[in-house]
Amino acid sequence: MADEDIYVKDGTVDIRKDPANKKKTGNWKACRFILGNECCERLAYYGMSTNLVNYLQQRFGQGNATAANNVTTWSGTCYITPLLGAFVADAYLGRYWTIASFSTIYVIGMTLLTLSAAAPGLKPSCDSGGCHPSTQQTAACFIALYLIALGTGGIKPCVSSFGADQFDENDEQEKKRKSSFFNWFYFSINIGALFASSLLVWIQMNVGWGWGFGVPAVAMVIAIISFFCGSRLYRLQLPGGSPLTRICQVIVAACRKCRVQVPADKALLYETEDPESNIKGSRKLDYTDNIKFLDKAAVQTESDKMGSPSPWRVCTVTQVQELKAIIRLLPVWALLIIFATVYSQMNTMFILQGNTMDQHIGPNFKIPSASLSLFDTLSVIFWAPVYDLIIVPYARKFTGHERGFTQLQRMGIGLVISTFSMIVAGILEVVRLNMVRRNNYYDVEFLPLSIFWQVPQYFLVGCAEVFVNIGQLEFFYSEAPDALRSLCSALSLTTNALGNYLSTLLVTIVTKVTTRHGKLGWIPDNLNRGHLDYFYWLLAILSLLDFLVFIWVAKRYTYKKTTGSAC
Repeated sequence: MADEDIYVKDGTVDIRKDPANKKKTGNWKACRFILGNECCERLAYYGMSTNLVNYLQQRFGQGNATAANNVTTWSGTCYITPLLGAFVADAYLGRYWTIASFSTIYVIGMTLLTLSAAAPGLKPSCDSGGCHPSTQQTAACFIALYLIALGTGGIKPCVSSFGADQFDENDEQEKKRKSSFFNWFYFSINIGALFASSLLVWIQMNVGWGWGFGVPAVAMVIAIISFFCGSRLYRLQLPGGSPLTRICQVIVAACRKCRVQVPADKALLYETEDPESNIKGSRKLDYTDNIKFLDKAAVQTESDKMGSPSPWRVCTVTQVQELKAIIRLLPVWALLIIFATVYSQMNTMFILQGNTMDQHIGPNFKIPSASLSLFDTLSVIFWAPVYDLIIVPYARKFTGHERGFTQLQRMGIGLVISTFSMIVAGILEVVRLNMVRRNNYYDVEFLPLSIFWQVPQYFLVGCAEVFVNIGQLEFFYSEAPDALRSLCSALSLTTNALGNYLSTLLVTIVTKVTTRHGKLGWIPDNLNRGHLDYFYWLLAILSLLDFLVFIWVAKRYTYKKTTGSAC
């Protein structure tokens, strides 16, 4: 092998900051540590979050709407903080050290949450009349939760991108493996979630919340150990400087030259003479004929040619294309928020619905309602390899596309499936409420209706995840400029944040509107007297409208092209 073929051509380095050796670093041998880390971290996260709505009800006496809103608000924050982590990773620390640093905060939060659930003085005192949390105990719980939210901010946007960094896009064989990586990455997430939604939820409901949160805390420690064990095998993408600064420079330069004419020959626009862009670790981006106003930032006037040009007056074509790439992603990003709203119902309304149903398996064993998210996880574990090994080869025969479907087509299919999940959930609620009315079960705690009738709605959400979430991961990574991949991964995660916040907003509005004039509303504390089915119909209608707009946007989207290799 020639010397130039020994090293990767995408600009990554090893842990010693030497150019990454193709044979000794990256590929699946490095990814097994990353996947192990993600599996344990997701076990920790879902082990704590899956049953959180019941924890807030039992230990802090919160009603259905309040507990649901607290969970979705916190979950939303877990998906907003990745913007901070992504900025730190892309601008300063790189993905490796960002993951390591924020994981420490994560462990501190998990430890405090465990202590708040188990330590005398920190856990609320409970008796036959319920639990009586003090202000300090409530504060300790929520401080722990939001420390965890901060910790996730450095992990969520970086781990998937860090795993994808282990494959050189300039090598055709490695490029094919990268696409499969996202499927197996999501598969590992759900292996962790499988244990969380089954074993850990059972421990929380039958052994105690201290053990139920303590085990996820230990899992997070194991996640960190797994991550560091692979250090010598990793390929590290160098931080390319502050992406927000570069974006601001383009906007300022374009505004300063608002009256300047853009040349017809785009080859005259400013770019460095070096075949690479002047952004560390980034390949040059081809010019795209959209958002033409921003092209003014790359027009080099006579005064710009005198001396070293200021980046606040003239920017490279690649820098302009970075901002264009982000703007082009925004419509797709916005249209994924409704799916995230649907997905958030698994941790709130699905659980509250399940709390009213018969949870027995045989005469002596009860399955906690939160454990039914196990079927969402099983659905993902089933569909992820089926998609990669069966659906893709079959679809390729008809579409001619290497991956069977384009990333946007894949996400569109998932949006249709998620709409059906809300329809199925609504139908079950209609059946449940009809049983209440026929038999006067309004004040019965558990209806004689098996909780396993919820399985189809969980299974459909899991199937939709395989299409939407994995497609979204791959789409935002591949369409992001090299130096903005953590930021774009974080941007994709904010759909989950806004989806949770939108769920909170919808529940708040629905509660306010439907409780007028003394009415109980759609989502009262006693769901037997409410209309949760109406809430599901609302989400189904929003999902359908969202899908129709998504089709319109997807047809007009053009995929990114790059030139050269990264420095």
